[in-house]
Amino acid sequence: MVGGHQPQSTGGANCTGTMMNILNIDAENRVVLNVGGIRHETYKATLKKIPATRLSRLTEALANYDPVLNEYFFDRHPGVFAQVLNYYRTGKLHYPTDVCGPLFEEELEFWGLDANQVEPCCWMTYTQHRDTQETLAVLDRLDLDTEKPSDEEMARKFGFEEAFFQGRLTWWQRFKPQLWSMFDEPYSSNAAKIIGIVSVFFICVSILSFCLKTHPNMRVPIIKNITVNTSHNTTAWVLDKTQTNAHEAFFYIECVCNAWFTFEILVRFIASPNKCEFVKASVNIIDYIATLSFYIDLILQKFASHLENADILEFFSIIRIMRLFKLTRHSSGLKILMQTFRASAKELTLLVFFLVLGIVIFASLVYYAERIQANPHNDFNSIPLGLWWALVTMTTVGYGDMAPKTYVGMFVGALCALAGVLTIALPVPVIVSNFAMYYSHTQARAKLPKKRRRVLPVEQPRGPRLPGQGPPPQQQMNQPGCGMGGIGVGGGGHGPCAGVGGLPPNVAGAPVNTTGVPAVNRRMNAIKSNHPKDGAGPKVETEPATRY
Repeated sequence: MVGGHQPQSTGGANCTGTMMNILNIDAENRVVLNVGGIRHETYKATLKKIPATRLSRLTEALANYDPVLNEYFFDRHPGVFAQVLNYYRTGKLHYPTDVCGPLFEEELEFWGLDANQVEPCCWMTYTQHRDTQETLAVLDRLDLDTEKPSDEEMARKFGFEEAFFQGRLTWWQRFKPQLWSMFDEPYSSNAAKIIGIVSVFFICVSILSFCLKTHPNMRVPIIKNITVNTSHNTTAWVLDKTQTNAHEAFFYIECVCNAWFTFEILVRFIASPNKCEFVKASVNIIDYIATLSFYIDLILQKFASHLENADILEFFSIIRIMRLFKLTRHSSGLKILMQTFRASAKELTLLVFFLVLGIVIFASLVYYAERIQANPHNDFNSIPLGLWWALVTMTTVGYGDMAPKTYVGMFVGALCALAGVLTIALPVPVIVSNFAMYYSHTQARAKLPKKRRRVLPVEQPRGPRLPGQGPPPQQQMNQPGCGMGGIGVGGGGHGPCAGVGGLPPNVAGAPVNTTGVPAVNRRMNAIKSNHPKDGAGPKVETEPATRY
């Protein structure tokens, strides 16, 4: 009976329509994100989990929305976006190890995410680039480049940039940077290298003269003829050596060396781009204090040589030995070594603290340990004497001038030596690691090209969207064989059709327009007219676009 089967047919159609409506609603709740050519699909509700971000504010009015493919296109790094999307899904942000740290930070900034939300398991790996950036910034301040700077860079350094571009540089503005380069940048030119060699030569000669003039064979005795009265009412004379002075040749050597140092300081000060920074530089402070000490020494010898204990004034000439630090301008290795100690200040302070703590403890212990037993040859008569012994023992020097004699004192000495080895050995790897880090980055910088190709920031042109204009007309399918091969929300086919779940549009319950052709749902991925698959698949007919 036909009438008996009519209710069953109506119930089946209602069930199919309900299922199609559920699929359409699910499709409307999903969004496709094309990032760097890789398509990602997720729910709109997932992107709302983290508010005030770029993905949480997606609308079809954005310029990067493609209404034909129904997707948002972002020309960003696809590998990083996979972790970004996973952060929206799971609430945990992980750092991909195949990208550089600054790139990861730039991507997170673009998507509006906080870089401090990285998970603890990835934090150490992620923050390594920050340490590298700090190291590179320190190396930039050390000025380790051996390449000659360009004229534009020198004009910018000296504040002549505007006059340089206008071509109105005076002769002094042209000569001043060259003069500064010759005396302060030893690798900038051949003349600068010659001046650098001369400067190093005078530094070495000055230090060598300072050391040799204290040798007994290099000193001249001062002999005085003393007349004395004898017992027979006669006079006699004797020769008496009262003191010794350095040979006269060392004085002339010092005069020549300090004349060069004075000339060098004056030229560098006159040609310096910033006088305040020049005066405050540590190497320059050592330079002009050491040079000034020579002239002060001359004045004291002239006017204060008759005073008692005038030789004590020569102690201040030891400042000249500090000129060795001037060699840091000519050697990048010395600069790195000085920076290593500066960067390891905390570790060195910790080392000194534990050394002082151990010295005080073991000096007190050995003082009382040597008094427990009978010890007629006790070397530790006081705790201050024990401080010297503890310092020598903990630093593993061991002069042997003082040694414990009792068994308890020997036990304390053994503990002191072990504690010294451990105390000194702990911070040493940190200092060595800092030096290796600075040195390796310096070598890497030296091998990098100085000039790189410039990348112009060109924006991709986008077509204007008129006010009130909605998405372009959707493409429609009229081929009868578009079954399970269509590209649908639920199906995984690769054909040109766009049905729901791989079904044809007329079965999916899609809305029908006035021409009688079923319109494709917005969520479906239509194929553009110039798609490379157009030659293999059936033709796609689209509604004529309305002209404005």
